Amino acid sequence: MRVSLANSAVSFSVAPDQTVLDAALRAGLKLPHSCNGGNCGACRARLKAGRVSYPQPMPLGLSAAEAAEGLILLCQARALEDLSIEAFPVSTPDRATVKRLPCRIEYTQRWSPDVLGVFLRLPVAEPFHFAPGQYLDVMLSGGRRRSFSIASPPHDARPLELHVRRVTGGEWTEPLFADPVADPARKPLLAIEGPLGNFFYRADTLAPMLLVGGGTGLAPLKSILRHVIDHALGRDLTLYWGVRSERDLYADAELQALAARAANLRYCPVLSEPGPEWLGRRGWVHEAVQSDLGSLAGYDIYASGPPAMIAAIRREFPRYGADEGRLFFDSFDYAPDTLERQRTMAASKS
Repeated sequence: MRVSLANSAVSFSVAPDQTVLDAALRAGLKLPHSCNGGNCGACRARLKAGRVSYPQPMPLGLSAAEAAEGLILLCQARALEDLSIEAFPVSTPDRATVKRLPCRIEYTQRWSPDVLGVFLRLPVAEPFHFAPGQYLDVMLSGGRRRSFSIASPPHDARPLELHVRRVTGGEWTEPLFADPVADPARKPLLAIEGPLGNFFYRADTLAPMLLVGGGTGLAPLKSILRHVIDHALGRDLTLYWGVRSERDLYADAELQALAARAANLRYCPVLSEPGPEWLGRRGWVHEAVQSDLGSLAGYDIYASGPPAMIAAIRREFPRYGADEGRLFFDSFDYAPDTLERQRTMAASKS
């Protein structure tokens, strides 16, 4: 089957069991996308002709009203016949040109049982411009890729910092955790592509900023925080970081130090399953935000983390006055082939 991009001569082939986004990326097209799990909505496109199906009745990132208007999610849609789609342009900051680069893992740091800091050394002579909050893809065999947000701010990105969560069945993450890179003489070579994503710092206002992270969803928020604070941009910052337990607060000391030197930053960690000695905020991070702040009117809101957290924020925050046009989000989910590996492993153990 063929997929044509409306108002252009561009088309590409797609297999019946292949998502439209995967086929487009394999054809070398740079279409907007982020989570690849149907949760963030970044890959919305308008279906001009043809029919598609989804593995689930309706992806989380697509509302019933949007579906009625003819919008589809490319990362989940499977073509049932030839398609014509209108893809929305990728919104990227100035100078952020997508490129593929070789790089090396300079070193890794074990921050918690499930989170590894991975630091990449980029080619010295090759510039890599990105906006705070964007992500990159690590390229695997067969054209597959794994997405990781960039935790470094653009002005301090050598080496480039990634926050990598241990994933059961993860083709790239499991070997990393099993054999961390500590020896400077052994620096594995890999290829990355980026910068990618529509989740990035907006500099068009000086409104107070509310940043809400879940787990390693902290990574892009850290890039944004460092950018705003280090450049003295004069914006009030409130960061809520939700994790499960004390051992998952892998960046707590660094964030406490950042808040100590930046009078415009308020930092609040929230634990969903704290130990008995924890004296801080408890529960779900989005509920802590609502309880503490009340009205969310007037904030620029940046949220990144697991799909359930993002879904709750998109559903609840507008009820508390949040402007949906100033609510930016990035949903972290497993890659489709990792999910399949997990299902296979679970089935083999049952």
